[in-house]
Amino acid sequence: MAKKKSKTMLSAFSIILILIFGLGLLSHILPNAQFIGEEIVNGSGTVGASLSDILMSPILGFESAVDVAIFVMVLGGFLAIVNRTGALETGIKVLVQKLKGNEIILIPILMLIFSIGGTTYGMLEETVGFYVLLAATMMAAGMDPLVGSAVVLLGAGSGVLGSTINPFATGAAISALPENVAINQGLVILIGTFLWLITLTISILFVINYAMKVKKDKGSTFLSLREQKAAEKKFGNFTLTEEKSAKLTMKQKITLILLGLTFVIMIIGFIPWGEFGIGFFDKFTGWLTGSSLGNWWFYEAALWFLIMSIIIGIINGLGEKGIVDAFVDGADDMVGVVLIIAVARGASVLMSVTYLDNYIIYNASNLLSRLPELIFVPLNYLLHIVLSILVPSSSGLATLSSPIIGPLAAQLGYSTEVTIMTLVSANGLVNLITPTCGAIMGGLALAKVEYSTWFKWALKVVITITLVNILVLAVFSLIF
Repeated sequence: MAKKKSKTMLSAFSIILILIFGLGLLSHILPNAQFIGEEIVNGSGTVGASLSDILMSPILGFESAVDVAIFVMVLGGFLAIVNRTGALETGIKVLVQKLKGNEIILIPILMLIFSIGGTTYGMLEETVGFYVLLAATMMAAGMDPLVGSAVVLLGAGSGVLGSTINPFATGAAISALPENVAINQGLVILIGTFLWLITLTISILFVINYAMKVKKDKGSTFLSLREQKAAEKKFGNFTLTEEKSAKLTMKQKITLILLGLTFVIMIIGFIPWGEFGIGFFDKFTGWLTGSSLGNWWFYEAALWFLIMSIIIGIINGLGEKGIVDAFVDGADDMVGVVLIIAVARGASVLMSVTYLDNYIIYNASNLLSRLPELIFVPLNYLLHIVLSILVPSSSGLATLSSPIIGPLAAQLGYSTEVTIMTLVSANGLVNLITPTCGAIMGGLALAKVEYSTWFKWALKVVITITLVNILVLAVFSLIF
C-alpha cells in the first residue's frame, strides 16, 4: 500500500503541456479550414498549428491570465501578512476546540455557502484564497487537505454547474442566442435550481463520507506519502495541542474580523448587481478602485487585498519592513500557482489559433440534428463536456456554442431551455476536474494536493453527477 501511495505521478505542468501538444497534433489530422477572404467557412476544418504556435501558447497564456495572476500574487501577500500575526492559526484552533469533535458539520454549511456564490455569479477563480484556509482547518480537525479542497471546489462547482442567475454562464448563453429564438428564463432558473441542489447534495454526501473515514483512520487518506509530508510541513503548525487551550488576543480578533470583511467585500464586488436590477452598491468604492461594487474584476480585487494587507499589518504593529517582507514572501509562494494558471490558459489560446473549437461545434451540431430528443440531450451533454475541456471558460463556451446549438434545438422542436442548461451544466461539471481550469490547478497547488490525486478521488463523484444530471435534463426535456 505504501509503495503504491508513494508512486510519482505526472505534475500539473506535464499534464497540461501534453494536452497542448496533443491539440497541436490534432489540428494537423483534421481537414484544412476553408476561407473566403479572411473569414473562415464555419466547420470546414482547422488550421494546422505550427511548432511556434504550440510552444508559444503557454507563454501567451500569461497574457490571457495576467489579471488572475496579479490577483493571486497579491492574495498570497495578504495571506502571508495575516499568517504573520498568528490570528489565522489561533483562530482555527479556537474554532476546532469549540466544535469539540463535531467539525464535520462545517462541511455542508461551507459547501452550501460556496454553492450560492457559484449559482449566482459563477464563483470560481475567486475561491483560490479559500483553499489554504480550508486545508489548514480540515488538517487541524483531524482530516486532510483533500477534504478542504473538496469543500471549496465541489461546493462552488455545484453552484456553477446549476447556474440559476449566473451572468457568466446562463446569462452569457441566453444573450448569445439569436433574437428569433424564444426562451423562458423562469424555466431556465427552475432547471438550474434542480441541477444545483441535486449536485450539491451528492457532493456533500461524498465529502462527508470521505472526511469521516479519514478522521477515524488516517490511513484512509487518498494523499500520497509525498503529499502527506508536504501538507504536514505546510499546515502541521495548525494541529491542536492538548497542553493548553488556544485564545485569541484583541489584535487577533480584529485581524480575523478584517479577514472576513475583506473576503465579503470582494464577493460583493464581483456580483454583477446591475444584472439583477440592484443599483444600491453603485455609489460605493468607485472612488477607491475606480469601479463600483458589482463592477469589480481581478484588478480591483487585487487592489482591495493590497489595501487590507497594509491595514492589517499596521494594526498588528508589523512595521514597514515587516509588512513588505511578509507580503513579498507570500507573493513569492504563489509563483508556482501563477505558472500553473497561465500554462493552463495555453490550451484555450491554441484552440483559438487553430479554429479547433469552431470545427468541433459545427460538425457535432450537424450530427445532433439527426437525432431524437432523448438521444440529443445526453449526446449534447457529452459534446459540451469535450468542448469544456478545451474551452473551460463558461462565457467563452457560451459565446461559441449557444448561437449554434440553441437555434438547432428550436428548429428541431426541442426545449431551448434544456439545451442552454445542458451547455451550462456540462461546462460546470468539467470545471470540477479538468486540468485546463487554472482555478482548480492553482487551488490544489496551494492545498498541497496533486492534480492526479484529485482526479482519482473526484472521478467517482463526477461520474455520479454526470449520470444524475443527464437524467434530470432528459426528464425536463420530456416535460417541457
